[in-house]
Amino acid sequence: MKTEIFKLDPDDPDLEIIKKAAAVLLKGGLVAIPTETVYGLAANIFDESAVAKIYTAKGRPGNNPLIVHVHSIEQAKSLVSNWNKNAQKLAESFWPGPLTMVLDKTNLVPDCVTAGAPSVAIRIPRLFVTRRLIEISGLPLAAPSANISGSISPTTANHVAKDLGDRIEMILDAGPATGGIESTVLDVRSSPPVLLRPGLISIKMIEKIIGPVKQNSEPHLHGKAFPSPGMLARHYAPKTPVICLENPAIEMIENLKKDGLKAKLLDFRKTEGALNLPDDPEGYASGLYAALHQLDEAGLDRIVIAMPPDMPEWLAIRDRLKRAATAAN
Repeated sequence: MKTEIFKLDPDDPDLEIIKKAAAVLLKGGLVAIPTETVYGLAANIFDESAVAKIYTAKGRPGNNPLIVHVHSIEQAKSLVSNWNKNAQKLAESFWPGPLTMVLDKTNLVPDCVTAGAPSVAIRIPRLFVTRRLIEISGLPLAAPSANISGSISPTTANHVAKDLGDRIEMILDAGPATGGIESTVLDVRSSPPVLLRPGLISIKMIEKIIGPVKQNSEPHLHGKAFPSPGMLARHYAPKTPVICLENPAIEMIENLKKDGLKAKLLDFRKTEGALNLPDDPEGYASGLYAALHQLDEAGLDRIVIAMPPDMPEWLAIRDRLKRAATAAN
């Protein structure tokens, strides 16, 4: 399959390209779409064969559900059976934006989208071009990250093409994703709500709106249907083995080199010889996956990561790094 790539202005997209992408989706095809978090692989949620293509293209485990992207709160409500006060408050505060809410689904949402779970994970993306595509197509879109399952998430169209270029019909290129990591996922069916995946919307930001939030502590069981994506123990991972260290990592780099291994340090501090990311969580998140892609393509034997501080504002970053460093089974 030859994948077509179309460049778009994220704020003023070419309507004809949007219509072309909508036509692909309506015919059951797959389109890689930009969002403010990472690039997603989109399909019509009402077309079960199209949704199945997502799992096939990504090699995604069947127990890992898909986030549904909608263009309005009204469209979200049409897919949910228990829209509650917390959901309304959070939607008004953070949508459009990188917050995904888990709620009980209606029968309109096929089980293949939710991995058989009775709930659906849903959000409104911030990027205008993405909302415009959803609106013009008239379809809620199932859209996990547009990469091979478990590998580094894509923040550019080139990352998508590298992983899925011969497996999907179209890529919409609206430039680098500015957020850089995936959305926060919150289960709002319970009281207090449960954080299933930390992300760009922090617990502190959420608690200012609705009060206390519980952090998920369930084990990640193989074969069990997850209520949310992003809960696999190993995820967001380069092919190159990753070592995460809480203490300064220069000594580890030197020891690996003495053993004849090629290694590079990823650090949030300005460290000589390292690939340095910003020392603030927002800046670090924006550059993280691009840095991991760069290191993974550098022919290294090991990627060593100096972990940022164990503080609430770094929770989402530390979550991604720990999953990236988890050994494959």
